[in-house]
Amino acid sequence: MRQGITDEQGRLLTSWLGSYTLVRDYSWPLQDTNVLHVVTPQGAALIIKASTTSHHIHREIAAHTAGFEGLDGRVPALLHASAKAGILVTEFLPGSLVEGTPAEDDPDTYRQAGALLRRLHRPAGVSPHYAKALARKTRAWMDRAQGLLPETQLTILAQELDGLDPGTVELVATHGDYQPRNWLQDNGLIKVIDFGRAERRPWVHDLVRLSHQQFVRRPELADAFYTGLGRTVGPAEADLWRLENLNQAIGTAAWANQLGDAAFEQAGRVMVERLLSRG
Repeated sequence: MRQGITDEQGRLLTSWLGSYTLVRDYSWPLQDTNVLHVVTPQGAALIIKASTTSHHIHREIAAHTAGFEGLDGRVPALLHASAKAGILVTEFLPGSLVEGTPAEDDPDTYRQAGALLRRLHRPAGVSPHYAKALARKTRAWMDRAQGLLPETQLTILAQELDGLDPGTVELVATHGDYQPRNWLQDNGLIKVIDFGRAERRPWVHDLVRLSHQQFVRRPELADAFYTGLGRTVGPAEADLWRLENLNQAIGTAAWANQLGDAAFEQAGRVMVERLLSRG
């Protein structure tokens, strides 16, 4: 049995696929998740994801189970899954990752990505508790960031967090990690992969990473994205938008430090500094 694939997972794969040949290993060692591109004797190209510890498998299964109506070929179809065993199999979508290619600088990529996100953001109810729970999580990240971020920064961030009051929040089905590393480009068509961070959240959640990465000093990319999405962050979302930014910035620095990922930790520090400079 392949290293990292348990006996139970192996038995399930055999029952689902029979035999298969490994094409490429995309595994995430820092998160204890096997991600394998395989092909069956019948020629079916597939992605296997398996873990006994990562909650991302469960989130991805839940996202696919909820369905992606009308998005066949734009998101991978779920073929087999066992949440209990921590394993799923999807189709392999053809295309190349947008990140690091000319497509990452093309406004049409962002127009299409915005339009796709609009379709992914299915309504998922309202919550009077979401913002309070996110604030608590953010404070917990701040506790873990003691010694990582300057005390003056943490003091300012804590004061700002106390002043935010988004109230009741409308939820949608979010992707959770919506950025070019999870977009494919296939002959000009943009597709979306990896729903391991999917969850019911406010729509602005999926815009935070882009706003700190590709949209910095590239307003034409932001404009194209918001055109496709059909909405922009406005005054009504101001407190919620700030809360989501604080959570992801502080959380990135603290979480990356725990994993020993220095580059990602620095990205979190830069996010914090940008938020403080924006006021």
